[in-house]
Amino acid sequence: MSETQYAITYAGESIPFHLSYSNRKSIEIAVHPDGLVTVKAPLETDKNLIERRVYKRARWIRRQIRYFAQFDPRTPERRFVGGESHLYLGKKYRLKIRQAEADKVLLKHGFFYIATVNNEPEHIAMLLGEWYRSKANIYFLKVFEECWRPFQKKEVNKPTLKIRNMKTRWGSLSSRGSLTLNLELIKAPRECIEYVVIHELCHLFYPNHGTEFYNLLERMLPDWIKRKHKLEMALS
Repeated sequence: MSETQYAITYAGESIPFHLSYSNRKSIEIAVHPDGLVTVKAPLETDKNLIERRVYKRARWIRRQIRYFAQFDPRTPERRFVGGESHLYLGKKYRLKIRQAEADKVLLKHGFFYIATVNNEPEHIAMLLGEWYRSKANIYFLKVFEECWRPFQKKEVNKPTLKIRNMKTRWGSLSSRGSLTLNLELIKAPRECIEYVVIHELCHLFYPNHGTEFYNLLERMLPDWIKRKHKLEMALS
């Protein structure tokens, strides 16, 4: 299922929407909590008909966008102080920091317990970052192995898994056969991590984001759009 962005103008305001075609019988218009508008249409549906349908629902679309805007989930800049919330696998945990003779991070009963010889924010950030990486090294490999199973029968070489910080991408697949995941993904729900892994594995067959790529992604992960938006919401 390919996905393309279009827009209509209603009452002088542009309303962008993501349009995808699939083997379905009717047009579906949805507004997601992040304000994204998606339209799913049957194969070969005339684009003018789709735009007219979106225009007809424009008033409702704007009302939904305004409704979700009041629950803006964007996370403020982290300060790494006691009481602040931090994410792990899609759930929020508050920091509890205490002075100690050795550094240690423990996740327990809804809190990050951080014992530290230095309670400066930079040091707390470093300790939490190391903890995230240690968890990601184990958890990402587990998810990768499970996501690889349906691909292993397709006569392609299994990529090697790497983890690093990336500013603009959740994952990437190199021509040398390395699948790299963004360390920040350890903060997202499992289904979002699975989406990124499967997305990149589909690039083993189709390097670009063309129709064939999205057709394969749709077969391997029918709810990929929902997972994609959940990821964007979780780590916005």
